[in-house]
Amino acid sequence: MEKHLQELLEQALAELSAAADSRALYEAKMKYLGRAGSVSALYKTLKTLPQEARPAYGQQINEVRVQIETHAEVRAADLAASELSARLMGEREDVTMPGRRARRGTLHPVTRVKNQLIDIFAGMGFEIFEGPEIENDYYNFTALNTPADHPARDMQDTFYVSGEFLLRTQTSAGQIRLMEKKKPPIKMLSPGRVFRSDDDATHSPMFHQMEGLVVDKHITLCDLQGMLDEFARVMFSEASKTRLRPSYFPFTEPSVEVDVSCHACGGKGCPLCKGTGWIEVLGAGMVNRRVLENCGIDPDKYTGFAFGMGIERIAMLKYGINNIKLLTENDVRFLEQFR
Repeated sequence: MEKHLQELLEQALAELSAAADSRALYEAKMKYLGRAGSVSALYKTLKTLPQEARPAYGQQINEVRVQIETHAEVRAADLAASELSARLMGEREDVTMPGRRARRGTLHPVTRVKNQLIDIFAGMGFEIFEGPEIENDYYNFTALNTPADHPARDMQDTFYVSGEFLLRTQTSAGQIRLMEKKKPPIKMLSPGRVFRSDDDATHSPMFHQMEGLVVDKHITLCDLQGMLDEFARVMFSEASKTRLRPSYFPFTEPSVEVDVSCHACGGKGCPLCKGTGWIEVLGAGMVNRRVLENCGIDPDKYTGFAFGMGIERIAMLKYGINNIKLLTENDVRFLEQFR
């Protein structure tokens, strides 16, 4: 073998042996055997040699290539084995060590309150009904005794999708849908998202509401207050009581605002209840005769009551949250407090 071929071979073998990893080995191999490598370039010099010298010189170049390829394969196998061993050592686990406990998540406070409300009223025999969030004007307003000229239909208060459809402003629309399909006795609970053009520390354009409806013979306001007393006792404290104050809603008559005795001070007066001892939690009333008639139910034979509460408001009162936006910001520091 010619001297310069021998020197090239020795240099190549030395670099292959010195490669520290598979990547370095590949680069060293390509330096000599690649398309632009040193050995590959030697084949191009064959045409400059006399015709009779070309076979012998070409054979020597082939021998150099074979030796480099063979050495590279052996070296590659050694490096692969050592790299696998190092990786396995790095990934090895001591099975005798105590296991790592995965951090458990927690339910959002709104979800917690929603589930608790469902448990409370399901225990009283209520069935769950969920209506559509994009609602027809008839179910959201007209059937609930809210005529076309009522202020609640104002574009500033309601998100309209079209002239006929809107994002529901209340889950009360579910009352109409259920009463059209089912005749008394009815005990229905309708939770879900509602949408109103309102935004401040205690209001959000999107929030959750829980609507309840009872229709049967001989239903009175006494039945409503008895049921709400049980709700307040379970949701807030054993000592909680409710009181009804006159109000107005187009779909109930008479209508009432419902207050709950402050669970923080026991009714003595504190910053939470603004010194009154009472906290407003929901609106309710006896179902308006016109609403029953719109659903094909005889108001002379059946009566009923309805109530609606904001789930976020209940959550804020129950957990002492002073800004409704905390419930939608997804701040982990805030949410972890409910673990």
